[in-house]
Amino acid sequence: MPDSGIIDIRISDIRQLFNSLDPSPFHERDLDREAEEFIVGWADEYPLASPLELVIRVPPEHLDQARQSNIPQAIHNYFSYRAVASTRRIRFQLREGRFALVMGLVFLAICILLRQVAASIAAAPLQQVFQEGLLILGWVAMWRPLQLFLYDWWPVRHHGRLYQKLATMKVNVLAA
Repeated sequence: MPDSGIIDIRISDIRQLFNSLDPSPFHERDLDREAEEFIVGWADEYPLASPLELVIRVPPEHLDQARQSNIPQAIHNYFSYRAVASTRRIRFQLREGRFALVMGLVFLAICILLRQVAASIAAAPLQQVFQEGLLILGWVAMWRPLQLFLYDWWPVRHHGRLYQKLATMKVNVLAA
């Protein structure tokens, strides 16, 4: 088993971890954007296969309050939600890709048909320019579906796997 990666956070108050505008109960609260970026940034430095541990250091006078606040559960809930949201995002992107592929293929077929029609009616010098323009235009219409299917979903999948890993990491709250 690979060595575990330790992400160490030192805070002066537990409120620094959570979004102060979130009115929901503590165990379901959103993480503060900067806290999330810090945790995710450090977690991304470790291989996905290695286990992670989050150590949150608070001043000794806040330790009891921090332990009663169930911070580990709040962090696990937050990253579980983010993992599910990433899965939904991938499904949406693939659905968008299928639609874009159909539209791109239809447009490409129309461009190829117009290219054939142009071959029979236009004058020779303009005919070739118009035909090549239609062919290029048709293939440009295929750009977006190819981008969606080949490139755009990989980062979302990686973040989803990272969030899933963060949702199951060990979280310790210790005195600074």
